[in-house]
Amino acid sequence: MRDLGVLIPILIFAIPVLAVLFNGLQKVGRLRVEEAKARAGTVDPNAARELENLRVEVEQLRIEMGEVQERLDFAERIIARKSGQERLPGS
Repeated sequence: MRDLGVLIPILIFAIPVLAVLFNGLQKVGRLRVEEAKARAGTVDPNAARELENLRVEVEQLRIEMGEVQERLDFAERIIARKSGQERLPGS
């Protein structure tokens, strides 16, 4: 009877932990199935379209990032030139 009293709290904590564990395993399994479908080329047309839209968006962001980098470089050169001019006459 005493042993049963010790098992009750263990079961109370073990059941939710097992539920979370099995839920996670199911999600991993579903992701692996989706990944296998994507590699095999049997992807849902909506997912393929969404993936292509994301690729286009990432490419646009790369272009914009390159433009921002060029502007930053230009601004740094202007600032360096101005600070260099200020030092020369005072030297």
